[in-house]
Amino acid sequence: MQRYFIKEDKTNIETTIYVNGDDVHHILRVLRMQAGDKIICCTKDGFEALCEIVEITNDQVQCFVLEWMTVNRELPVSISIASGLPKGDKLEWIIQKGTELGASSFIPFNAARSIVKLEAKKIGKKLERWNKIAKEASEQSYRNKIPEVLEPCDFQHIIELAKSYDVKVVAYEESAKQGEKKNLAKAFEKLEEGSSLLVVFGPEGGLTEKEIERLEQTGFYICSFGPRILRTETAPLYLLSAVSYYFELSR
Repeated sequence: MQRYFIKEDKTNIETTIYVNGDDVHHILRVLRMQAGDKIICCTKDGFEALCEIVEITNDQVQCFVLEWMTVNRELPVSISIASGLPKGDKLEWIIQKGTELGASSFIPFNAARSIVKLEAKKIGKKLERWNKIAKEASEQSYRNKIPEVLEPCDFQHIIELAKSYDVKVVAYEESAKQGEKKNLAKAFEKLEEGSSLLVVFGPEGGLTEKEIERLEQTGFYICSFGPRILRTETAPLYLLSAVSYYFELSR
């Protein structure tokens, strides 16, 4: 059944939900739905409602709440993916697939070896596109919430953000080359249901030794993701899959 995300919380809804924006076009012109058809509406705070369409206009779709559903498809821990800005459309891939795998937010940042340097005038359109990708991937993967894509920042801001997380991890290819195997498991052992995890990934050229030193001083676990060297767009997906297995499938 088609799913749509709305901006209201469940506490602000009694029996009626209004779907607005581009989703109206999708319901009216693409799916050609009519009054009486049913959809699922997901609130901003992660609840789902089975709804029946009451009226469709060019500006909004009015829906009646038939029942609230209790299925939770979110990861037991909140994971933020901080990616050193990569080239091309790699960040879009990370956002799309990372959303499918359960990431709660994405934080692009300018690493020392980032080749891409976004101009201030282009950030707005980029951010709009990235958040749209996250929304569509959330609908496709039946997420309860849409992960947030933050505005690109500098490395120092990552250091400041890290202070608010329960556990912090950085992927470092030199650790993989040296055969390090235990730090990721140690980081997972520190996590409990409801905990927050920040994971930092470098761009194509990786993170510099200076950046790794600063992250380590901030309390990051310096981790290998196995003996193979992963691409900047592959490593976040490995991490999210490992978290899902550890917290959802192995218990």
